[in-house]
Amino acid sequence: MSRTSTSASGRRGVYARRIGIVAGVAALAGTVFLNGPSAQAEPPAPPNAETARTQLEKLKVQPEGSQDGYSREKFPHWSDQKDECNTREVVLKRDGKDVKQDSYCSAKSGTWTSPYDGATWHDPQDVDIDHVIPLSEAWKSGARDWTTDRREDLANDLTHSQLIAVTDNVNQGKGDQDPAKWLPSKKSYHCTYARMWVSVKHTYGMTVDSAEKKALSGILKGC
Repeated sequence: MSRTSTSASGRRGVYARRIGIVAGVAALAGTVFLNGPSAQAEPPAPPNAETARTQLEKLKVQPEGSQDGYSREKFPHWSDQKDECNTREVVLKRDGKDVKQDSYCSAKSGTWTSPYDGATWHDPQDVDIDHVIPLSEAWKSGARDWTTDRREDLANDLTHSQLIAVTDNVNQGKGDQDPAKWLPSKKSYHCTYARMWVSVKHTYGMTVDSAEKKALSGILKGC
C-alpha cells in the first residue's frame, strides 16, 4: 500500500469518527432536526360538489342523539403512525411548509396557513389539528354505538378529509358545532368544508339532523 493511500485512509477514518461523535452527541441531546420539504403533501381532497350532494341525500336524517356517556377518551387519539410519529405530528408536517421536527418527530417550527381563517403561523403551538366532524358530534350522530376501534379510526383518519391543521382558537371556537351553527370565517372555504363534512359522515354512516342538512344543502347548491 502506498503512502498516499495510507494517508487518505487515515483521513477518512478520522473524518468518520468525528461524524460519529457529532451525530451521537446530537442524538443524545434530542436535537437532531429533520427538515421537511418546502412544499408538503396536501390533505386528502373531498369529493366534488355533485358527489357530495348525492352523498348528503343518502344520509339518514334524525335528531342528534344524547351526549350521555361521551368522553374524548372513547375516541383514542393521537395514535402511533409510521416512523414513531403520532397522528398529530403527521398532520402538522403534511399541512405545513418547511417543517422542522426533532428526533422524536415533534414539530418545532414551520409555516402553517389555516384554511378556516387564512391566518399564518410559525409556532406549532398556535396550531390545532381539527377533527372536521367533532368527536362529540360523531358520538351524537351514531358513534356511541361503534366499537372503540372504529372510533379510533375516525379520530386518526388520514385517508379521508377528517383532519386538518388550523388556528388553535378558531378550532376551540368551533367546538362541537355542526355547519348549521358554525362555519369557517373564510367564506371561500365554505364549499370545501361542506364537502369534507358530508364525505366523512357518508364514509362512516353517520346521521344528520334537519337543520344540519339544510345548511349543507344550501352551501353545496352554490358550489
